[in-house]
Parts: sequence; structure tokens; C-alpha cells
Amino acid sequence: MTSPTSQQQLYRFLEDRFTCAQACTECARACAVRASLLDPDGTEGQDRVRRLGIMCAEVCDATCRVLSEEIRQDEEGMRIQLEWCRSVCLECAHAFDEQSGAESAAGACRACAVACTDFMAALD
Repeated sequence: MTSPTSQQQLYRFLEDRFTCAQACTECARACAVRASLLDPDGTEGQDRVRRLGIMCAEVCDATCRVLSEEIRQDEEGMRIQLEWCRSVCLECAHAFDEQSGAESAAGACRACAVACTDFMAALD
């Protein structure tokens, strides 16, 4: 039988995990949309931002899949995935900051980075 405290900790862990997965999904969607708006034959800077947006969408999607899998996972592997997602999201947010009209996508990237950081703290 689990104690009320351990049940509360489990519920909190699952809520944090879901929040992070949801932020990853939102970021993946925002990055994919933003990347699709940039011309692949545009300037070198635009191409870099477009590619970074695509990479961020893929990393966020992969992170969401990891978080959606069975609860008993390799914690170190999950932590590495979360850190990768966090760093790519921050890099993408900085790149979107330089693009007119990309404020919403940059915000989604930052929110995802915060959710990944918060969930990594919950793993401690």
C-alpha cells in the first residue's frame, strides 16, 4: 500500500511530466508553422532559422514521445533528452527573436525550455 505522500508525489510527477509533454507539443507545432513560412531559397540567415525551426520541431516531438512512453524509463536517458530539448528550444527562441512576426513561436520555445527545466528538477 502506498502512503498518501507517495501517492501525491506520483500524481505531481505525472502532472509535471504531462505539462512538459504538452509544452513540447505546442513548441513543435509553433516551430513547424514558423519554419514553413520561411522561404527555403531565402537568405542564408532565413535558411538557418528555417532549419533550426525544423530541428526544434523534431526534437520537441521526440521529447514528447519519450515523455508519453511507459513510466519506467531510464532516468538518465530522459534527462539527456530533456536537456537536449531545452537547449535547442532556447537556441531556436533566440533565432526567432530576430524574425519579424515570430514572437509567438519564440514564446512557445521558451515555455518548452522552462517546462523541460522544471521537469528535470522533478526528477531529482
